[in-house]
Amino acid sequence: MNKNAIEKLLWSIALPGFGQLLNQKYVKGVLFIFLEFLVNIQSNFNEAIISSFHGDTNTSIEQINFKWLMFYPCLYFFSMWDAVKD
Repeated sequence: MNKNAIEKLLWSIALPGFGQLLNQKYVKGVLFIFLEFLVNIQSNFNEAIISSFHGDTNTSIEQINFKWLMFYPCLYFFSMWDAVKD
């Protein structure tokens, strides 16, 4: 793997879509960024993280919408793969 591919992979790990923006695939990059925010908001992920930091694990589990949260790994891994292969 060359340095350019590693750079795109690391930017995609930081936020899905950044690797696509480096590849100058702007529509695809903005779509991935939008999807990341959509999944984050719909799954209540940030609220659950805050509750877990306060030690309230039960509330954290109750807040999460697991149906939306299951899209997170798919989105991240596809974004990373696409950024490197493109």
